[in-house]
Amino acid sequence: MSTTTSHTPESEGPVEGPSRPVRLIQNEATTEIPVHLLFRDDPDPVSVPPKPAVVARRQGTGEQPRLRRPGPARARTVPQTDPGLAECPARVLPGIAGVLAGLGGVAGCLATSWWAGALPRFTVTALGLPGAADAGPGPAQWAAYAGAGALGALGFAGLARGTAGRACVLALFGRYQGTVRRTGLLWVNPLLRRRRVDVRLRHWRSEPMPAADGHGVALRVVVLVVWRVRDTARAVLGVADHEAYLRDCVEAALARVPVNMPGGARGAVDAAGEALTRLVAADAVGIGLEVFSVQPVRAEYAPEVAAAMHRRRVAALDAQQRSSMLTSVVDSVEDTVTRLTMRGLVELDDYERKVLVRDLTVAFCSGRTESAP
Repeated sequence: MSTTTSHTPESEGPVEGPSRPVRLIQNEATTEIPVHLLFRDDPDPVSVPPKPAVVARRQGTGEQPRLRRPGPARARTVPQTDPGLAECPARVLPGIAGVLAGLGGVAGCLATSWWAGALPRFTVTALGLPGAADAGPGPAQWAAYAGAGALGALGFAGLARGTAGRACVLALFGRYQGTVRRTGLLWVNPLLRRRRVDVRLRHWRSEPMPAADGHGVALRVVVLVVWRVRDTARAVLGVADHEAYLRDCVEAALARVPVNMPGGARGAVDAAGEALTRLVAADAVGIGLEVFSVQPVRAEYAPEVAAAMHRRRVAALDAQQRSSMLTSVVDSVEDTVTRLTMRGLVELDDYERKVLVRDLTVAFCSGRTESAP
């Protein structure tokens, strides 16, 4: 009679009876298993590497933990206009060039009229010009008229005046050509479309906008925004109305930043202003606006919660006043009893002390209540 022996792990010890396959997971206390055994599809046995990688699992269960790779932090997207759209100086000429061109066109028209004999005789005599054949204008004269007229029209029509604090955005058939920030008399191509932009430092006081405080109570807040146009190309051509866009950015920032009521902590008010400035500046930089400050100047409760918040505030003030009065009365009673006892004016047992404290408390409270407005 033969005896069949089977090889068992050392941790299990000798096992009597018929042989059975080796268990991969010995018991619920196992804390690690080889990775290659978890994802093996081939039923044939494979050799175990010398130092297999292991994956920990929860104590007492066969559930494998989910490995989460830390993903990249999502950055807040800022709206951007056409990346190729940026302010650049436009090509303009001094105004004297336009004046000379216009005067040259007028002189050319007069010369052509003399050539065609269309000038009156007294004008020719006054100018000291020789007489011309009175043959009337011909094809050559009409061509000269057209050239001189076009020169004069281009010269005078292209004159423009540049002023400090204002810029002029030029476009030809919808294509950006440049921005004029120069001052004085200039000559600009009359075929270009001109759009003036105020580039001075500006401030805008908003109308009451919806907001909320730190507890989510609805407010109406008026803010003061200090800003200016930095990139005229993006401000004029990158958005339909940059002032309306700025108002929308301020309203969106108020929806994300809690605003405290007036009379709160100074640090909280400054923090709210800094947060609003940072958000609005980040949203407006994409359209060429530079925001310096966004500060709440007035805040009040929304009409739907104003009455309830007023009652709540009055109740809080009343409770605070009562607490202050009670503290003052208790301090006065304690001081009075202590002085009477320490100076030996009276000798009180516990019962008499309680009665004295009660009477003094009632007297002080009555006096404070009558003296209060």
